[in-house]
Amino acid sequence: MNYLKQYLPLCWFGVNPLDLPISTQFFKQNLFFYFALELFTQANMIETYDALFEVTIETILTVGFIALALAINRTFDTFLPVVTSVLFSENVVAVLGLPTMIWWSMTDHELSYIILFLLVIWDFLLVAYVFRKALGINLLASFIVSFFYFFSTYGAAYGITSLIIG
Repeated sequence: MNYLKQYLPLCWFGVNPLDLPISTQFFKQNLFFYFALELFTQANMIETYDALFEVTIETILTVGFIALALAINRTFDTFLPVVTSVLFSENVVAVLGLPTMIWWSMTDHELSYIILFLLVIWDFLLVAYVFRKALGINLLASFIVSFFYFFSTYGAAYGITSLIIG
């Protein structure tokens, strides 16, 4: 619970991810929670085995993209707090987005589209913020890295799944 309190201000851009405590256990919990949330969401939209495959690829690409970005920047020593920060941020947004997605799928109400759009923007900005702090880059560069992050994880996982499972 202590880690949760320390990481939560990250979602309001209130703390530098590099200043957060490092915990392998908290990272593992966030990775598992990320996988479970993504799997729950995907399994309600596509076949269960397809969802399992896509979420597995997505999770590997997520961790791999962060590792690659940090390795290229020669700051791989910050991997654990950065990957934990990204996963935690994505988990918070996903937890808030889950009821909205259920509402959207049941009612197709236009307000649900607006809320989902705002949550996606918030998620994008959180990831950009983490990369900006972790890589020591400016705002525009962090937006570009964040765009490539989402394209390389979610987009590539969908593409790979479509190619293989079809």
